[in-house]
Amino acid sequence: MRFEIMRLDDVDGTAVDSTVVDAASVDRIVRQAAATGQRVYIRPAGSAAS
Repeated sequence: MRFEIMRLDDVDGTAVDSTVVDAASVDRIVRQAAATGQRVYIRPAGSAAS
């Protein structure tokens, strides 16, 4: 399964950029975001995000 991960702006919460990754990469990205205080939004990647 693939997921779209969007990095969010600290001020207004809008998406700054996004990437589509496999399930194995989600854990690494979440840990990195938690360590740096970065806000991310994760959702299953649909056909439009591919």
